[in-house]
Amino acid sequence: MAEVIDGKSVAEDVVQKVKALTAELSAKGATRPGLAVVIVGEDPASQVYVASKSRTAKECGFHSLQHTLPAETTEEELLKIIGDLNADPTVHGILVQLPLPGHVNAGKVIQTIAPEKDVDGFHFINVGKLGTGEMETAFVPCTPAGSMLLIERVRGKDLSGLNAVVVGRSNIVGKPMANLLLAANCTVTIAHSRTKDLPALARSADILVAAVGRPEMVKGDWVKPGATVIDVGINRIPAPEKGEGKSRLVGDVAYAEAAKLAGAITPVPGGVGPMTIAMLMANTVASAYLAAGLQRPSF
Repeated sequence: MAEVIDGKSVAEDVVQKVKALTAELSAKGATRPGLAVVIVGEDPASQVYVASKSRTAKECGFHSLQHTLPAETTEEELLKIIGDLNADPTVHGILVQLPLPGHVNAGKVIQTIAPEKDVDGFHFINVGKLGTGEMETAFVPCTPAGSMLLIERVRGKDLSGLNAVVVGRSNIVGKPMANLLLAANCTVTIAHSRTKDLPALARSADILVAAVGRPEMVKGDWVKPGATVIDVGINRIPAPEKGEGKSRLVGDVAYAEAAKLAGAITPVPGGVGPMTIAMLMANTVASAYLAAGLQRPSF
């Protein structure tokens, strides 16, 4: 059976390092890291995510701000708040929780965030830096950044010569994941809904990343023996065996099947999920170091 990659443990290691770096900043007389989270409306899942992010920020010793705005907030009002946060020297990271209400142009809002405070890594400047290998000042989206750390725990930082297949081409996970793997000297293929003979392609992968949002789409016989499998998917499916109306979480990979062949695999939940918030904290403390004119810390 495969090694189970413990995302909770690695995420805790990252958070502990962030705490130490925050204390180090304070010792140098620099401003402590500041993270501002903006949420518009009352989407229940977003409320849970934002509460978790704010709680972890406080745990890390950050200056933590939260703007909770009503659903009818206008785009102009939201852009004014972002402008104020851009100008605030005590804020090093700005996160606008998605989705936004339909009357707000989410793309315009994201591109208004100052690139050096874009700790979600969605601004075109950060996308471009990642795509061209300018890693010293780029902010990488948190989920692929966390996935990459998990891969490095198994394979090391130098992935030269390994074949990587990323199933999914989203701007938030698939494309940045491919760029990170390229930067580590993998040979990378991005697969998607139009890819021919996807199972055969997946079987060529030393590193297989599934990020398509389709429950258990990647079957066990898609996995090359000994491969490292990173399952980014979080899907809720019916679980009648637990009782009427009950559900359970599964990934994009059929875990029980894949674990029989993989060398290492992330579970769902408890794999990639915890890494996302941890890397948000890592990006924020990195922004604070850069703002203070100090060398960016690595994770």
